[in-house]
Order: sequence, then C-alpha cells, then structure tokens
Amino acid sequence: MEAANYMCASELVLLGLSEDPGLQSLLFGLFLSMYLVTVLGNLLIILAISTDSHFHIPMHFFLSNLSFVDIYFTSTTVPQMLMNIQAQSKGISYIECLTQVYFSNTFVGMDNFLLTVMAYDRFVAICYPLKYTVIMNPRFCGLLVLLFWITMSLASLIHILMMKNLTFSTVTEIPYLFCQLAQILKAANSDTLINTIFLYVATVLLGVLPVTGILFSYSQIISSLLSMSSTASRYKAFSTCGSHLCMVSLFYGTGLGVYLSSAVTYSSHRSKIDSVLYTVVTPMLNPFIYSLTNKDVKCALGRLLSRAASCL
Repeated sequence: MEAANYMCASELVLLGLSEDPGLQSLLFGLFLSMYLVTVLGNLLIILAISTDSHFHIPMHFFLSNLSFVDIYFTSTTVPQMLMNIQAQSKGISYIECLTQVYFSNTFVGMDNFLLTVMAYDRFVAICYPLKYTVIMNPRFCGLLVLLFWITMSLASLIHILMMKNLTFSTVTEIPYLFCQLAQILKAANSDTLINTIFLYVATVLLGVLPVTGILFSYSQIISSLLSMSSTASRYKAFSTCGSHLCMVSLFYGTGLGVYLSSAVTYSSHRSKIDSVLYTVVTPMLNPFIYSLTNKDVKCALGRLLSRAASCL
C-alpha cells in the first residue's frame, strides 16, 4: 500500500461508534443532546461562581477553570463527530486531525492538573486551616493555572512537531470517534519509537505525578481527620471533599478504561465505548456532581436562576 506524508495524504477515516446506518440518527441526537447539556451545565457553573461574591475562593476558582476546560474539550471532539454523522462521512483531514490531537491533549492535561491542585487545596484547608488564606492566595492560584496552560500547550506542541516526519497510508482508518494520539501512532507506517518513548515519558510526568499528588493529599487529609476527636468535625471536613472525589473517580476511572481497552486490542468496541464516556459523559456529569453534592454551588445556582427569572 502506498505511503504518503501526513501533509500530502488525503484523509484519516474515523470509524466511529457504529457503522449501522439505522443508528446514525439516534447517535446524532444523543451526542447533540449530551453536548448541549455539557455546555449549558458548565456555563451555569462558571456564571454562578463569577457573579456570586461568596464564591471568590480558590476551590471555586479552580472549579470555574475546570468547567471552562470541559466546554472546550468537548467542543474539540463532539462537533466533528456530529458533522461526520450528519454528512454520513467519516473522513477528517490530517491537519484537522492533528489540530484535534493538540487541543484534546492540552485540555485533558489541564483537567488532570486542575483536579490535582483542587486536591491540594482541600489538603491545605483541612490540614493547615490557619495558613489557608496565606498559602492559597489569589496570585499563587493564578500563577498555577497559567503554568499549567503553558506546560500542556508546549507538551502538546512537541507531540505534533514530532509527528512531522511520520508517514501514513493514503487513507488510514482509526477505530475511534476522534483523533487520539496513541491510535495515530499505531496507524503510522514509519518508525514511531521516538514518538512512543516521548508519549510514555510525558504520560508519566504529566499523568502519574499528578495522580501521586492527589493520593498524597488525600492520605494527609485522612490522617488529619483521624486525629480529630469529634465525629461531627470529621464529617464536616470530609464532606468538602466529596464532590472532588467523585470527579476524580470519574475522570481517572474512564481514562484508565480508555487506556487499558486501547492497549488490549486495536479495534476493540469496548475502547470506543470508553472513549465516549471519557470525552462526552465525564464533562457532562461534572456540573451535576458539584451542583448536587456541594450545598454552596447549589445555592449559588439557585440565586443565579432566580435573578435570571426576575429579569424575564
């Protein structure tokens, strides 16, 4: 089969969730509904936090950034899925595919870092409450988020630049709903050893280390809670971690599912299902998790909706 550089090749083919023509309308409606709910839910979280003076604290600053990232993450992948389903075409150009890889990697990395710093925020709040306002000051929080953006943007850019010399078949099939870096490397005809090594190194540095940070933060939190004499104090302190723990479990659980199912087999149907959970369902559920499990967020959303209703 003739190979061509990705700049000259015609297109990649995203095989999608199903090739059954009868399911396309159902999938289009399902993905569109989930995308609209995701955007609306995360926008409400951002508006509730930004317009309520009670919410100008670090945890909610990071939450609003997480909602912002989730909106753009789903906007990177879902609209392309909808276009392909509506046009009954599975093709995507190599430039569009690499652009999708760049932004999706950046936003996934931002989710990873934001969940980590939110765990650190809870660690400081519970273990060092008297120093909380000094440690988690607005300048420090802003610099952290800026550092995360710079780090993930550069890491994603390096991935894309390293793919410049790869060669692909004229039409390359990807058994996914969107362009995913590991799957593109598998589909390349040329040697991808250097790309794969960098992928694993980046995964360890930008993935495993944040997870380690989360585990460390919660180990210290649990240790601090066990030292409290009052059961009511333990419950009150730990209840502030409930929504974050749900988000962490959902994010890393679905992410691990995508990684494991992708590693087992190239064309696994399970891998496609896991990728939908990771890219569509998780960003959609995050606003519900926080609004239902966090009383402050629930009250802020209520005040926001009341103000909106009074203006109608």
